[in-house]
Amino acid sequence: MNAPHPFPHPEPAASASVPAACWHDGVLEPGDEVLAEEVPVAMVYNGISHAVMLASPQDLEDFAVGFSLAERIVRNARDIHDIEVEESAHGITLSMQIAAGAMVRFKETRRARTGKTGCGLCGVDSLAWFEREASLLDPRDGGAHDVDGRLEPAALHRAMTALSAHQQLHRATGAAHAAGWAGWDGSIACVREDVGRHNALDKLIGALARDGIGGDAGFVVVTSRASFEMVQKAARAGIAILAAVSAPTAMAVRSAERAGVTLAGFVRGERHVVYSHPQRLLPAD
Repeated sequence: MNAPHPFPHPEPAASASVPAACWHDGVLEPGDEVLAEEVPVAMVYNGISHAVMLASPQDLEDFAVGFSLAERIVRNARDIHDIEVEESAHGITLSMQIAAGAMVRFKETRRARTGKTGCGLCGVDSLAWFEREASLLDPRDGGAHDVDGRLEPAALHRAMTALSAHQQLHRATGAAHAAGWAGWDGSIACVREDVGRHNALDKLIGALARDGIGGDAGFVVVTSRASFEMVQKAARAGIAILAAVSAPTAMAVRSAERAGVTLAGFVRGERHVVYSHPQRLLPAD
């Protein structure tokens, strides 16, 4: 996978040690706990601030690219000409220079929004916007590629099981989600972590885009439930299969059906449930 561009200074720490008191077996013991960092990250396009997300301060360039693609601010990673990471006492600013055509679309569709960890449609100011946006989930409009009969159930479970070995931030803090990219054999090729499940998926999508990897080359596994917005992001990235360790929402299933995305949930142990487009999974032996 791509190596990150050099920072003007070291990448911010993704975790911090804080003093705490642990109650265990009737004894209160003082000590230190390692916690995940969560910082405001501002997305700025050609000098115009668009969104502030609360996120883990790592893989920030992947986050910038993936967020921009998922929000349809740019159509491909090449539309982003430069990314500058700027730290301040208040947070981190990702300043992007985008192509003229992308800037025109950005100005036409710009809406104020503030992101929060785990939110689904933060900043949406009307139900009319939601109905219009939901209708855009169409496989002919940047949606999933046809990869019917490519994935064996064993490979799906192999990928989900292997994902935990790549969750360094979660192992240290117990507070991070992960999104992983797997080949058709279930081998994990790339993982991104974040305190927010949507952010983790954005970072993964950005990493894939920066490496020129298309959504028809594998599938995504996530350590969370599957929401409408996560299906939306997958569809826009051309990802055909999204598998979650927990349940989807009913809205996510309806969206996946419309968008042509195979959505699986409860992928754990020897069991999983396929909610939409099951033709992409081979029958078990």
